[in-house]
Amino acid sequence: MINPSHAPSSSVVIATHNGSFHADDIFGVAVLMLLHPQAQLIRTRDTAQIAQSDFAVDVGGEWDATRGRFDHHQRGFAGARDGGVVYASAGLVWREYGAALVEKMFGLGDAPLAQSVAAALDEELVQHLDRADTGAAHGAPGLFGLSALMSQFNTTWDIRGDAEQDEVKALAQFRKAVEVMTTLLTATLDQLRAKAQGAALARNAEKLFGGQVLLMPRGGLPWREVISREMPEVLFVVYPDSSAQQYQLHVVTVEPHSFQARKDLPKAWAGLRLAELAEVTGVADAVFCHNGRFIAGAASLAGATRLAEIALAADA
Repeated sequence: MINPSHAPSSSVVIATHNGSFHADDIFGVAVLMLLHPQAQLIRTRDTAQIAQSDFAVDVGGEWDATRGRFDHHQRGFAGARDGGVVYASAGLVWREYGAALVEKMFGLGDAPLAQSVAAALDEELVQHLDRADTGAAHGAPGLFGLSALMSQFNTTWDIRGDAEQDEVKALAQFRKAVEVMTTLLTATLDQLRAKAQGAALARNAEKLFGGQVLLMPRGGLPWREVISREMPEVLFVVYPDSSAQQYQLHVVTVEPHSFQARKDLPKAWAGLRLAELAEVTGVADAVFCHNGRFIAGAASLAGATRLAEIALAADA
């Protein structure tokens, strides 16, 4: 048999079960098809066909990653994450090939980063697919509803007829489901990759005013979670606005998803714009301060950092 990790895509055979399908087997096949785009896909429960396949997902009664076997239905299966979430086939495939797929997709050249992105997807999505498939959760949180949505691709009872034609229809529907899963998977991985790389930039951002203000090298970086959880000394962040026409000053919240700031912008700034804000702050190119006092802006970096310096010194 071809070694699954080194097989050319054109010679790889991926087997999964026939009949009704679920997000579990759809996801596992989608991952393997991304790694082996020219692979042949078969849906069967025939033991001989499964034995000749390079990968068997959610069928075959074996878990042996070295041989490409990723089933979880066999008696005595005891595969679970350290946190206790039991693996279904989606998780077994992702555990083995998640980081490799991330590396292939983005060419990161950074094994720890690839593993971090893969782990993030496992936490945000794959664990919930596994919990739904194993019955641990009827409706999982995270990317809620994906398991139910994938099931909608199954053919309905009232269009079934000839067994051979039904298999052809079911395979076509399964391929559609894999295509949708692949689109979602690749988009989500790209978001997680950008989040991880952006977080690294935020961690290494320039510190101003004794470390109480961070100057982001560019706008749009995912700094909120990193700073709220890892940098208790930081009160404000300065970054270029996406319009490239101003720099913004933003508060840091006590928790990543909280609305409570570690330190609000001054009360006297609330709701002011342009000349009014410039008069109160002494910053000639001040642009605005939100009425909620969580964000303000100036036309220049010097103006925004001066606003930050004033806000640090203010009582409230």
